Amino acid sequence: MRASDADRERIAEVLREALTEGRLDMEEFDERLGAAYKSRTQGELQLLVRDLPVSAGAAPSVLTPAAGAEVTGWAGRVGVPATSKGAFAFWGGFKRWGKWSVGRNFTAFAMWGGGEIDLREARFEEHEAVIRCITIMGGITVKVPQDLTVEVTGLGIMGGFDDKATGEGTAGSPRVRVTGFALMGGVGVDRKLRKAEKERLREQRRRQLD
Repeated sequence: MRASDADRERIAEVLREALTEGRLDMEEFDERLGAAYKSRTQGELQLLVRDLPVSAGAAPSVLTPAAGAEVTGWAGRVGVPATSKGAFAFWGGFKRWGKWSVGRNFTAFAMWGGGEIDLREARFEEHEAVIRCITIMGGITVKVPQDLTVEVTGLGIMGGFDDKATGEGTAGSPRVRVTGFALMGGVGVDRKLRKAEKERLREQRRRQLD
């Protein structure tokens, strides 16, 4: 049976509980959480929690959608006028992070330098965005949240264009395509937890230890 966004969120919550209880380490948690948001069927989701005890919330009912459940996390974050449509680094660096707004077309260039594009708290000008990353003997890191729809199509020439993020997001998510090329350099696209979620997990773990 096809999985819904609500199904994915419930499995994500099971994994968060397992992390706070010490049943998963951070590396396992990140790996399974990323797989949960990429899963298309309930069977794929169930595999991610089959080794967790019922006390960790892994009961079969976790895959039963709640009545009227709806994911609205992207409300208000799309349709915001762009605050940046590009970035440039030459013998230096750049960083886009926090609550900035991504233009429909964003181009980043780094030569003998580096840059970071953090989309975890970002707003978006439109529902679709193309981020072009071009690096020559440099590096660019793109950080995306777990619930964002991402497609990576870049090319590495005597370098690398690493993709650890391609997958579907939750309802209402913008669709971001990361493309470009890396010549004797590197571009990496990774899914990372938002700061607020990290804080919430740390607080849960502290409560478990009290």
